[in-house]
Amino acid sequence: MADMKKEKNEKLYDDSDLPSAQDLGSSTEVVGQVSDITGFEEQKAALGSAHFNRLGWKRLTVVLIVEAIALGSLSMPAAFATLGMVAGTILCVALGFIAIYTSYIVGQVKLKYPEVQHYADAGRLILGKFGYELIGAMFVLQLTFLVGSHCLTGTIAFLNITNNGTCSLVFGVVSAIILLLLAIPPSFAEVAILGYIDFVSIMAAIFITIIATGIQRTDAGVASDWSAWPEENLTFTKAFIAITNIVFAYSFAICQFSFMDEMHTPKHFVKSIWALGLIEIVIYTLTGALIYVFVGTGVKSPSLLSAGSLVSKVAFGIALPVIFISGSINGTVVARYIHGRVYKNSVTRFINTTKGWVTWLALISFITLIAWVIAEAIPFFSDLLAISSALFISGFTFYFPAMFWFMLIRQGKWYAKENLLKSITNALVFIIGIIVLVGGTYASIVDIIDQYNTGTVRGAFTCAPFE
Repeated sequence: MADMKKEKNEKLYDDSDLPSAQDLGSSTEVVGQVSDITGFEEQKAALGSAHFNRLGWKRLTVVLIVEAIALGSLSMPAAFATLGMVAGTILCVALGFIAIYTSYIVGQVKLKYPEVQHYADAGRLILGKFGYELIGAMFVLQLTFLVGSHCLTGTIAFLNITNNGTCSLVFGVVSAIILLLLAIPPSFAEVAILGYIDFVSIMAAIFITIIATGIQRTDAGVASDWSAWPEENLTFTKAFIAITNIVFAYSFAICQFSFMDEMHTPKHFVKSIWALGLIEIVIYTLTGALIYVFVGTGVKSPSLLSAGSLVSKVAFGIALPVIFISGSINGTVVARYIHGRVYKNSVTRFINTTKGWVTWLALISFITLIAWVIAEAIPFFSDLLAISSALFISGFTFYFPAMFWFMLIRQGKWYAKENLLKSITNALVFIIGIIVLVGGTYASIVDIIDQYNTGTVRGAFTCAPFE
């Protein structure tokens, strides 16, 4: 009988790292005793640990693609139109390689300090309790902003597809509900399955837009008014909003700690960030350059709006999966952080008990509601991205990784021969982050005030369609 029970337990767990049958409680225990409850909790904890430890580097790449390649590509052509082809291309490529480097630093921190589960935990390493709370707040706000940004894009898509068929608030609610439903699965390994649909969706939408705008330009028989140089009378505000939109496109480092925490072999992360980084650089540069060349200075943001009435409807329809799948994963990450923090010492954190599921569903519902409010309160695409980038991504992608290198990774003096080049590089990365933080925040606030004063943007919480 004991052999049969042992065999049953082995089939249940099938993992040498999980507790044995004896660890989970013997058959002589009386139901209702405290030891029986403890055994149940240990079983749930063992199953939960196995469930959240299934990511390999290929799945990590897919999950990173889901999180990263979406809204950024849609804002790239408008950024090129503002900055010009030369500056746009240089910034797109340079910021991409910087993002790969800082993501590598983030990965090195995770390998050296495996107890780090989310970005806030790394903040504790460099700034103590204050850093943990500060970066934790930034982490939550940034990811909530991202969910709100995807909610806004979903609203724009539905309005475009239906020719403003109903109140925009209705489509905003519909978008929020879809984001909520897709955020329910708590494991990133499960999200990887949707990742292939996500990638095909955004690539198809981009290619349709590129091909359509190219055909329209050919049929027009008139050369495009694109320029290699920035637009005339370019203001500081407009230039910095364009720059922060490019920065936004490379924001994958923010979720890297969270994703790597589910990897069964974390040291393989380098393959993932190089694969993602190079894919992003190619997609963003080609998307920004080609659509800008075909459409000219009148290119819109998101760029799918530049494909013409019928084609933009088709492109938005194809892009719906990426809009909602990429948005939902941000909700999942922030909910995992909050849920894990609240139930740090409880089996509830594994979300495989009744209490775990109830608290999880309540949390992601609340996060989605807040994201919807943000989307309706700031109902314009570029400035929402700019505020998000300036306030939060400037840190997660630039100055925090630079601080990690100086305070956690560096060995020896910063001016030592073997460290000097890396010290200079990380110092420059830190400065870039501070410039984006200050300049981008100022530009975004000024632009929002100007648009409201001139009446060029719809009000908050209104049924009015997007212009």
